[in-house]
Amino acid sequence: MKLTYERMFGCDETYNEVLLQSGIEEEPTEADIRFAADIVEGVQSRLPEIDAIIQAASVGWTVDRMPKVDLSILRNAVYEIRFGGQVPAAVAVNEAVELAKAYCDERSPKFINGLLGTVVRTQ
Repeated sequence: MKLTYERMFGCDETYNEVLLQSGIEEEPTEADIRFAADIVEGVQSRLPEIDAIIQAASVGWTVDRMPKVDLSILRNAVYEIRFGGQVPAAVAVNEAVELAKAYCDERSPKFINGLLGTVVRTQ
């Protein structure tokens, strides 16, 4: 999620740089790094399509008005649900809600859950 967020602002930081800035000292495995890179690259390669899916599922919000952390969480989850194929949709939704609880305001988990529920039902 943090790598996707960084890309919104034109930053090309590595997985390890983001971990360091986050205060995470545990060394990532090659599989962790590859999984994160696959998601970030997948989101970037399908960004207009992912944003169109988010826009179609949102009620009363445009992608441009969404908080950037919420949007980065949504982009990752929509990629995983629609294009990633490595994670079941329910797991992607649950992970997104948990990230929202940790990094967003108190209304975001409900918003993200509802929006992603719509994405899952309409696929």
